[in-house]
Amino acid sequence: MKTSDFNFDLPEELLAEHPSEHRDEARLMVLDRKTQTIEHKTFKDVVDYFDEKDLFIFNNTKVFPARLYGNKEKTGAKIEVFLLRELDKETRVWDVLVDPARKIRIGNKLFFTEDESLVAEVIDNTTSRGRTLRFLFDGSYEEFRTKLKELGETPLPKYIKREVEPEDAERYQTIYAKVEGAVAAPTAGLHFSRHLMKRLEIKGIDFAEVTLHVGLGTFNPIEVEDLSKHKMESEEIIIDEVNAEIINKAVQENRKVCAVGTTTMRAIETSVSSNRKISAFQGWTNKFIYPPHDFGVANTMITNFHTPKSTLMMMIAAFAGKDFLMQAYEEAVREKYKFYSYGDAMLIL
Repeated sequence: MKTSDFNFDLPEELLAEHPSEHRDEARLMVLDRKTQTIEHKTFKDVVDYFDEKDLFIFNNTKVFPARLYGNKEKTGAKIEVFLLRELDKETRVWDVLVDPARKIRIGNKLFFTEDESLVAEVIDNTTSRGRTLRFLFDGSYEEFRTKLKELGETPLPKYIKREVEPEDAERYQTIYAKVEGAVAAPTAGLHFSRHLMKRLEIKGIDFAEVTLHVGLGTFNPIEVEDLSKHKMESEEIIIDEVNAEIINKAVQENRKVCAVGTTTMRAIETSVSSNRKISAFQGWTNKFIYPPHDFGVANTMITNFHTPKSTLMMMIAAFAGKDFLMQAYEEAVREKYKFYSYGDAMLIL
């Protein structure tokens, strides 16, 4: 499989700048792999495709406000700092991306507040835009994290050209988000409203949760033509015993098991053994799923519409079948479905 096999024309106006007015009223395209048919629905209709004891697996990661703006010492130039990963809690050392990067060198200081209560010093270069910062803050760790939250804004993807709006803090977060650590939302889950969750519950559908902290690598373009040479960035996964057990029971009983989103799918595919059993797991994954791939756990999946040549689209092609997916994407463009993080949804049966 080559990267160029996953190209298609995506008109810019189909990239969603805003979410649908109500979470569960986004559009839903339903792909049936057995019959190779496509239906057009509304997201809340998802409940009609599942029965009592079927299982939904959600990624309960929580997005933190990872985008900060500081000023460079002496020049006062405005610098965007995107928090990627905390490296050391004690010394407050973080991996970040800076923009514009050419102005930021080792030894530079960045000031985030007028009163200089939060300052960062650049201690290393990691990539062309990547830097390691040590934050200087006079207060406890909890106060430091509170300060980062106060100053940070919702890390909307770069393709969204508008300013961040107050509603983004709520809408770029799933309603079941619990474990803070993601810098991008697990977007398939954004379509679930409290009302829809209640309807699924009343129908007797079971839920399991895993955690995969989505990193910015999820948006990284693939620079190679040969897919086997692409390296995914590592992301942290946590699956506990209780949820592993819930998932294993559903698989054992041949129920419908629905992975909500590519991040959920990556988490469960990382921790599944050859006999289709999930083990409790805490660690990192850089698993890259592309066709052909034998899925061990989920037999249905919910996802958004992804951009051309993206790793996310490749995973979906492995699950739905590449030709069927390309046909569905052509139809989605024709029918003006909205793509990407705030876009519409797809259910693959």
